[in-house]
Amino acid sequence: MPESIINIRRGGTLLIALTLLGGCAGGGSKPIVDPAGVDMGRYQADLADCQQIAKQVDQKAGAGAAGGAVVGGLIGAITGDSDRVKRSAGVGAVLGGARGAGATQRERDVVVKNCLRNRGYRVLN
Repeated sequence: MPESIINIRRGGTLLIALTLLGGCAGGGSKPIVDPAGVDMGRYQADLADCQQIAKQVDQKAGAGAAGGAVVGGLIGAITGDSDRVKRSAGVGAVLGGARGAGATQRERDVVVKNCLRNRGYRVLN
């Protein structure tokens, strides 16, 4: 099997793994709230509600991967080497997918914290 196809497959496998890991990290960073005057049972229920709401944030890993593949392919095309185009597109897809997964998680964290603030909690982080 040609090396470029093997590299693309490895890159695709890594992208899938990164995307799944990003999805598994669903809890993200745990919000820290000032516990003074807080009913912790009610807080846990509100936190679960807010985390459920945050799941509405669209996954950005696919868009990041596509954009990274295009940029990587263009970089390879500039050099005029077709093997380099394939390798650069694969690397760009992996890096773009990882960046997109990170952006998705950061946005979900913001949604959870804003949701808790709107419910009256003093979020400290």
